[in-house]
Amino acid sequence: MPSRLHTPLCDLLGIRYPILSVGFGLAATPELAAAVSNAGGLGVLGCSGTAASVISTLVSRTRELTDRPFGVNTIIAEVDEGDREWLSNQIDSIGALGVGAVVLFWGDPAPYVPIAHAHDMKVLIQVGSVEEAKLAKDAGVDAVIAQGVEAGGHVRGTASIWDLLPETVGALEPLPVLASGGIGDGAGVARALRYGAQGVSLGTRFVCSDEADLHPAYKQRIVDSKAEDTELNSLFDVWWPDAPHRTLKSSKTFIEWERAGRPPTGSRPGEGTSIGRRRFADGQWRDWPRYAIGSVPPDFEGDWEYAPLWAGESCSDVHDIKPAGEIVGDLVRGAEKALSA
Repeated sequence: MPSRLHTPLCDLLGIRYPILSVGFGLAATPELAAAVSNAGGLGVLGCSGTAASVISTLVSRTRELTDRPFGVNTIIAEVDEGDREWLSNQIDSIGALGVGAVVLFWGDPAPYVPIAHAHDMKVLIQVGSVEEAKLAKDAGVDAVIAQGVEAGGHVRGTASIWDLLPETVGALEPLPVLASGGIGDGAGVARALRYGAQGVSLGTRFVCSDEADLHPAYKQRIVDSKAEDTELNSLFDVWWPDAPHRTLKSSKTFIEWERAGRPPTGSRPGEGTSIGRRRFADGQWRDWPRYAIGSVPPDFEGDWEYAPLWAGESCSDVHDIKPAGEIVGDLVRGAEKALSA
């Protein structure tokens, strides 16, 4: 019997349920992507800024764990304008691996759509406005993810998802539009579908999965937090300036900055110091500067509370840490119950 959640996006991507996990850096592991895909959604690997050889290893590991479609995420803004060829080669390499979809973010997808389509790879891009969504449609993408201001991590959107979503759907129809930001349970998934979305892309809910390669205390902090414990800010600007993001206000970096009167960059407490050491995508251990972007891994050598604690407003709906496959099941059951009601 077909699921109430079945949309044309499911047919486009070859999945059972229109639920995507966000590729939040290398913390979005093959284990996480495979678990989401095995449960009927589309798991997405985090591979932004990653060498082709590393991506090949991650894709191979994912294929060992699932025979279902999965995607790869990369951020356009992570490469300089002069490195467009590097990103083109990266996407070409991803397509050559037979990956079903690439999910782009923060930039113009036009140069990369033909490269992906040459490998029969679908292109999705996350956008923050109707204008950006229209440009993406003109560039030939296969689907657009509308990101509301409620989202965690780096935030392209400036309006609530519940305002942005129906407007984007109306402007792009029949191109599939997914919703992202502030959605963490089945009721939220159902609401997005009622607003015209063909799917959802969820980050914070899957951060609190067993398979996400993130510090367990950070996951628990999200579980213990509510929407009002988050704030959209530009505090963590080292390595990526001028990119707003939503984090928990309970990090030590945020608290000390606030106590100092929220001074501007260049005058903040502890600037120029390190919060500890972590392993980077190339496998090397390096110092992690205070105010630098990144997600805190389990093996971080330092005080994890000084790291950016990315979290969306959906933390109000995240009450536990569990296997990603169970999370998908919860979302499906909750959404089907809401839709039937």
